[in-house]
Amino acid sequence: MNKRIFGKTGVSVSEVGLGTWQLGGDWGEVADTAALDILMQAKQAGITFFDTADVYGSGRSEKLIGQFLRDAEEDIFVATKIGRRQDPGWPDNFLLEKMRAHIQDSLKRLGVDALDLVQLHCIPTNVLQRGEVFDNLRTLQSEGLIKRFGVSVETMEEAVICLDQPQLVSLQIIFNIFRQKPIGDLFEKAQSKQVAIIARVPLASGLLSGKMSADTSFDEKDHRNFNRDGQAFNVGETFAGLPFSKGVELADELKPLVPGGMTMAQMSLRWILDHDAVSTVIPGASSPAQVLANVAASDLPRLSPDLHAKLTKFYKNKVAANIRGPY
Repeated sequence: MNKRIFGKTGVSVSEVGLGTWQLGGDWGEVADTAALDILMQAKQAGITFFDTADVYGSGRSEKLIGQFLRDAEEDIFVATKIGRRQDPGWPDNFLLEKMRAHIQDSLKRLGVDALDLVQLHCIPTNVLQRGEVFDNLRTLQSEGLIKRFGVSVETMEEAVICLDQPQLVSLQIIFNIFRQKPIGDLFEKAQSKQVAIIARVPLASGLLSGKMSADTSFDEKDHRNFNRDGQAFNVGETFAGLPFSKGVELADELKPLVPGGMTMAQMSLRWILDHDAVSTVIPGASSPAQVLANVAASDLPRLSPDLHAKLTKFYKNKVAANIRGPY
């Protein structure tokens, strides 16, 4: 596993991390033993960066990671997120005392004294613009509850707003072959400020695995079932904002471009890693075998300039106009 420096922190993390939304059971039932097997396989494969949130399974993902951490070595970096709990909900979630209480809950579930990284979890743009929420994070950092803070955002506008905040360590963004907008200005600004980029939804909710068809169905609890058109939250978080049928069609068109010796998912992860501004990419995994397949992207050679050019042209000519939701 190759590692990269995580922004201005100086901390080295695995360039392929693990997203753990699915371990909360929000994508379908996952037994505790199965979840712990996935976490342990990730560690054994060299993954040191684990991303979670307090709302994943109403805290279940954090609890499982906390159980895993009790037997793990110290070289593990856990990034969690706050701001979307329903108790009390918006806007009170952004008050200092509520943020402190939510962070203390995460500390208990993870079994640690201070959180490695706390990210604001896709909160309203106007809250980011006002800035008080960042002052609260700085206060909580001074209290020793959190070591660092970052933001998970939905749009490039929100990312630029956050880049102006002193002490910001990271931005978590949707970035994949179907969502290429961050390339250029955003990446350049982030690098100039030494802000780490965490790439989420790297496989466009599975579309870029190349394994889906128009007839693919999903568990009742899976956001790919109930949020296809943004009924529950930002449409861009599911299938990267593409209508499902269109996404399947576009993924099928990419299949002839996959180089020999790699899967379509690995090509998609390698494409992300070829962008030096990215600090880590956080695909999820539903099995230990999937963890290993994802990790393999770290050891693959960079994609050729010709393939990069073709994928850029593909995005501009066929994908961009079909993306829905704020971007």
